[in-house]
Amino acid sequence: MPSWHPSSWQEKTATQQPTYPDDAVTARVVEQISRLPPLVTSWEVEALKAQLGQASRGEMFLLQGGDCAESFDECHPDGITAKLKILLQMSLVLMHATRKQVIRVGRLAGQYAKPRSADTETRGDVTLPTYRGDLFNRSGFTDAERTPDPELMLRGYERAALTLNFIRALSDGGFADLHHPEYWDLSFVAHAHRRADYARIVDQIRGSVAFMEAITGTQLEEMKRVDVYTSHEGLALLYEQAQTRRVPRREGFYNLSTHYPWIGMRTAQVDGAHVEYFRGIRNPVAVKVGPGMTAEWLTQLVDVLHPDDEPGRLTLIARLGHDRVEELLPPLIETVRATGRTVLWTCDPMHGNTEKLDSGVKTRRFDNILSELQQSFEIHRRMGSVLGGVHFEMTGEDVTECIGGARGLSEQDLQRAYRSSVDPRLNYEQALEMAISITGQLGELERAGASR
Repeated sequence: MPSWHPSSWQEKTATQQPTYPDDAVTARVVEQISRLPPLVTSWEVEALKAQLGQASRGEMFLLQGGDCAESFDECHPDGITAKLKILLQMSLVLMHATRKQVIRVGRLAGQYAKPRSADTETRGDVTLPTYRGDLFNRSGFTDAERTPDPELMLRGYERAALTLNFIRALSDGGFADLHHPEYWDLSFVAHAHRRADYARIVDQIRGSVAFMEAITGTQLEEMKRVDVYTSHEGLALLYEQAQTRRVPRREGFYNLSTHYPWIGMRTAQVDGAHVEYFRGIRNPVAVKVGPGMTAEWLTQLVDVLHPDDEPGRLTLIARLGHDRVEELLPPLIETVRATGRTVLWTCDPMHGNTEKLDSGVKTRRFDNILSELQQSFEIHRRMGSVLGGVHFEMTGEDVTECIGGARGLSEQDLQRAYRSSVDPRLNYEQALEMAISITGQLGELERAGASR
């Protein structure tokens, strides 16, 4: 492979990048971020990679979820707490079903940029650059707001640091204490359709903890905290480069802006800048795999990003759509199997099921999301493969962006609390219902694995 350094991507074609008006200001911002403390540590990155390796073998299970795109304005304690709560609640449900440890990864503390299908947006007679997320420009429709501003990368670093600091304080301070899972309630249990299922799971977990402590005669301190890792799409390559560095007593370079970056389908060209950047970092990395992914393309990506077959290094996030997953997923599994390398397969049932209503509003249907997820589990089981995780766009808040679920949200209901600036998310009730809805299937897979 050609030599690599954190800026070697600049020798390749880079798509979905902003055009900053002043190169000198941009270079100064990148240099400033590169001298700031890292947001995560290399030992956290390596710990996550080891756990992802276990998930690829079916020994653990990955839950990855969070906002489609974070907003600087929503960096406040209530919002962060709600995201952590729903992540913890869902992990409890999945852990109860699989009898395995669940790896909790949030789409947070860095998910400030999103790829877009068009470079410009036109309203009336005015055409301006597309809003690409708070890391690049601002959502208001004026020339000043839509002009890319490199200083926003600094704001993104600061918001990510604040978010991470609060999450770590909550996690280390007993917020996730399994002795009191009822503390994680988001008020949904007063009315949700699956409240009895969730209450039963909480009671069983509380009883199991009490039983273990009665046997050992000690309180299980390790159950008072959990690890929560961060992830985001590594879209803004200057931002990623700025936090990429060597660390003492380890080989290679680490991206220390996040534990677990991924590449989207729009930027996964094998000879492109994003793949060039990702091939050189020591983090676990992921690639979104959509309907346009060919066998040749996927084989080349595995060769470039996963040459040493390091456990936990490469995750493939399938996002194929409920109506095409049966057609498209099996040949992709066979393609990877032919490379002789082990990857972690996960399912993103959100992106392949996005639709635009006549009103122009984008939404997703709960039943379609669940269908793709259930079909994916069955396909992997049938092919002797492992679906080791799920990937959701969701929020811990009471938004109305996806249709369906236990409350039967309709198109008319979307008007009540549609807050996403990019893609629709499951609200807290729909997300937890989704987790509970797949517990039966996960339990069957676990029992089948135990009997082999």
